[in-house]
Amino acid sequence: MNPLAKELNDIIVSENPAVLDMLSELGKNLYFPKGILTQSAEAKEKAYKYNATIGIATEKGGPMYLDCIYEPLKSFKASDLFPYAPATGRPDLRKKWREKQIEENPSMKGKFFGTPIVTNALTHGLSIVADMFVDKGDYVLLPDMFWGNYRLTFNTRCGGEVVTFNTFTPQGGFDVDSMIAKAKELGEKKGKVLLILNFPNNPSGYMPTVAEGQKMADGLVNLAESGIKLIVVTDDAYFGLFFEDTMTESLFGKIINRSKNLLAIKLDGATKEEYVWGFRVGFITFGGTDTKDQPGIFTALEKKVAGIIRGTISNCPHPSQTFVLYGLNHPDFKKQKEEKYQIMKKRANRVKEVLNSGKYDDEFVYYPFNSGYFMCLKLKNVDAEALRVHLLNNYGVGTISVNKTDLRIAFSCMEVENIEDLFNIIYQGCKDLRK
Repeated sequence: MNPLAKELNDIIVSENPAVLDMLSELGKNLYFPKGILTQSAEAKEKAYKYNATIGIATEKGGPMYLDCIYEPLKSFKASDLFPYAPATGRPDLRKKWREKQIEENPSMKGKFFGTPIVTNALTHGLSIVADMFVDKGDYVLLPDMFWGNYRLTFNTRCGGEVVTFNTFTPQGGFDVDSMIAKAKELGEKKGKVLLILNFPNNPSGYMPTVAEGQKMADGLVNLAESGIKLIVVTDDAYFGLFFEDTMTESLFGKIINRSKNLLAIKLDGATKEEYVWGFRVGFITFGGTDTKDQPGIFTALEKKVAGIIRGTISNCPHPSQTFVLYGLNHPDFKKQKEEKYQIMKKRANRVKEVLNSGKYDDEFVYYPFNSGYFMCLKLKNVDAEALRVHLLNNYGVGTISVNKTDLRIAFSCMEVENIEDLFNIIYQGCKDLRK
């Protein structure tokens, strides 16, 4: 083991040995190298005459660039676009995002958690979690309605064993009891479980109620206190898009600082929250495992993440970080975001209005949804993949087949006036396949 990795592991052990046990073999061996980047950082601080360490070309005291590329970007300083960003992201963006997290999640106020680290959006954050915490055969627990990319990330790449629990109760609520029971079962077998909770959920579009959220949090803490090591990942990709009487904050704030055996990891980002999908700006934030601050653990985990980033993509794009920070600091940011939220809410409400008419009930009903980008139909008579292909080939309508019975609809990209027509076509497609 590299001495730098051992040094980070020793820091973690000094504050909470349980966190080291949660790491994968790769996670234990990760470190941030004291190589060119470290030497460059030292030189940036002390080399006041000549700094011959920077791995970019410079000119007249700033980064070298082509005018034809800079032309459409000249409202920004060249130094905020062209140089490499730090492996963990722009410090000012990280600080701003942390402030935003606290403002929007009251349960995080006054609690201990690390500074968000910039990732190349949410999928990159999931990949980092998989590398750091999942060895072959480790359990990865998910609701049975889950985003398919989880399987690729945690099973195909890392060999984790994906296990599911019931997403919904027969009454239409989130099945907290099923989640806790399955986590207990798996934890008693291996002592460690990685649980991924994606709210608002993709594909169902469900956000738990306040009561369900509290029951989840308390149940997970009780499991951890019984001796089961839990890594709980809150995938908050669609955060803020809450359209009904639900939780309006991440579960992350309700489970941090409550058990030495529960490590919460928050994944979020500007990608969907701020409608900048192509910018690829996400964040990974580690929660504390104690009621007091744990700066050593936060530093050690941050350096391990930096090591992964350095060893894979080197760093995340600087321009997109600059653009996001500019937006967050803009005086009209909240106003404009509220305007887009209202558009999304009208679309979700219209979907429910159309489906609640009852005119489609002989062919499909819908799973509970109240938030996010998506909702799911439960088909009664036809195969979802067959319907998907039929709709595409005969009506020019694109949908996603999740499994044999479930068809996902992204109302996020549907104008309100077209929603009823969409479901009329889906209904007709079901009838076509039954002829």
